Amino acid sequence: MPNDPREKQQALIRVRRIRGQIEALERSLEGEAQCEPILQQLAAVRGAVNGLMGSVLESHLREELATPTDPNPRIETAIALVRSYLK
Repeated sequence: MPNDPREKQQALIRVRRIRGQIEALERSLEGEAQCEPILQQLAAVRGAVNGLMGSVLESHLREELATPTDPNPRIETAIALVRSYLK
């Protein structure tokens, strides 16, 4: 989990947004919505979760592998690679 209070707050905001998306998905399923809107909601949830995962992973890599005086360019490459994979 991010140690920076701002990053932690941003992660919590994302989790709450994802919770809202999941609750909307549940209501759609209970209401017997058509398949297309449900698939759109699922894609939105997947994107939100992937965004959260990328953000937490980026924070972790920066906190554990880089120092403020010596930012490691390989970390930036790894972060970019993971972000492109999560899209």
